Amino acid sequence: MPVSGDGLALSADLAVYDSASNIEPPNTQISTYVVQEDDTLSGIADMFDISVDTIRQANHLSGNTIRPGQSLIILPVSGVLYTVQSNDSLQKISKKYNISLDDITAYNGLSTASSTIAAGEQLIIPHGKPSASEAVYFLSLSRQKSGVPSFEPLLDAVWNWPSYPGYFVCPVPGARLSQGLHGHNAVDLAIAYGTPIQASASGIVIVNKSNGLWNGGYGNFMMISHPNGVETLYAHMSRTAVSVGQEVAQGETIGWIGMTGMTTGPHVHFEIRGAFNPFVDPAMCR
Repeated sequence: MPVSGDGLALSADLAVYDSASNIEPPNTQISTYVVQEDDTLSGIADMFDISVDTIRQANHLSGNTIRPGQSLIILPVSGVLYTVQSNDSLQKISKKYNISLDDITAYNGLSTASSTIAAGEQLIIPHGKPSASEAVYFLSLSRQKSGVPSFEPLLDAVWNWPSYPGYFVCPVPGARLSQGLHGHNAVDLAIAYGTPIQASASGIVIVNKSNGLWNGGYGNFMMISHPNGVETLYAHMSRTAVSVGQEVAQGETIGWIGMTGMTTGPHVHFEIRGAFNPFVDPAMCR
């Protein structure tokens, strides 16, 4: 599915549409909305006729807090904005979310169920949501391992993601696990303000938001794309040390611990998107 130049809005046209009929194809346009004064998340959801959870998932929001001037990704239908993983197929995604292949192809401009999809591509999963039973089971296991509770919802179906033992290193050695698995496969690692944050694995910087803005609660944050198709995200930095397009080595300093965005103390909100997050184990950063 093509991504627009601003990196936020995607669009797709239905592959098959009988113009002679009176049936209009569903809207497949992903748009952006700039939050206005007095807006609420529920009000915006009503405006676009989608669920609040859909907006939260697409914009990495853990609660209902939004701010004027903040840009939100708006899906054309209630569901999930899903990032394709390296071993995915349309059939696997259809089974994972219990959504018909026809709906997935229609909302993503794909001609057939055998269409090729690439890792990193984003797909609209109409009316998709993770299996509640799988989510409860996975979270119970992760909390048993970490002993640290999570106070935010888990938004991605991480129980189906692969594991890469030894591939990632702790981004802040010596940090304390202050919040267990939550959000987009994230853990919170607390340590003193100004502590260097290192790249968990080698890769290329694909996002660097060091503008001092809210940025959906992330504050100053960056994302790195790794050769195995996985992405890591580092949030709440005081400042960043690298630029978009720059190659970084594992262990290289990419920024410093801060308190930007939605945080009550110095820590890094660290996500691994597309693979098991081993740092749910407190011993991994000691």
